[in-house]
Amino acid sequence: MPFASTLSRLAEVAEDQWGLITRRQAEAARVPPATITRLVGSGVLERVAHGVYRLVGVPPADQLDLCAAWLQLAPEVPAWQRTAAQGVVSHRSAAALYGIGDLPADRHEFTLPGRKQSRRPDVRLHTGRLDDGEWIALRSLPVTRPSRIAADLLAERNDPQAVGQLVTDAIQGVFDYPGTFAQELAPYASRLGLRNGDGLATLRWLLELIGDPHAADWLALAEKSLGHSRAGTRPS
Repeated sequence: MPFASTLSRLAEVAEDQWGLITRRQAEAARVPPATITRLVGSGVLERVAHGVYRLVGVPPADQLDLCAAWLQLAPEVPAWQRTAAQGVVSHRSAAALYGIGDLPADRHEFTLPGRKQSRRPDVRLHTGRLDDGEWIALRSLPVTRPSRIAADLLAERNDPQAVGQLVTDAIQGVFDYPGTFAQELAPYASRLGLRNGDGLATLRWLLELIGDPHAADWLALAEKSLGHSRAGTRPS
């Protein structure tokens, strides 16, 4: 296979994946494994993770390791064809992408709808259902919204003050809204000693831990949002 043709096939896939391509994607583009090995040896490709390569000369992504780990979850599926079914960046990894909170992201965390295992010690996979409104595309990666991040962290019994800081940072940065937080946090109210299902009280409790001066305004917005949501569900 001529070199120019091979490189063109690889680049066509890699250009929308931060310059990365998986071995399976390369094989689907009719680039055989032996050719991939030669390209690694000649310095055209750089191996960044098992079965994942970077085209040398393409500026590396800010979150190169995270992107490579995400591609490994479904190595045959191009990034632009993926949905939440192939995995969404979540928990502490998602918080780090937004730059909110102060919890260390020492592992790459993803949420998938079904059970899946990874051999990588630096990857943690969670099983859970994500509605369309609970994740967005951020830096070309599917990432859970901050309100879902906070709920996931409470579900795993992370430090409430750390979760409160994440909530405060997210609202300040307009990455998510008070009303959405109140809705997502409602299932964890009783765990914090609050009335069962009271998301507004849960949000208030977390904000009080941080003592942000805008907390009262945010709570008023959340209450208004919840009021409109409940009104919209009343039968006609």
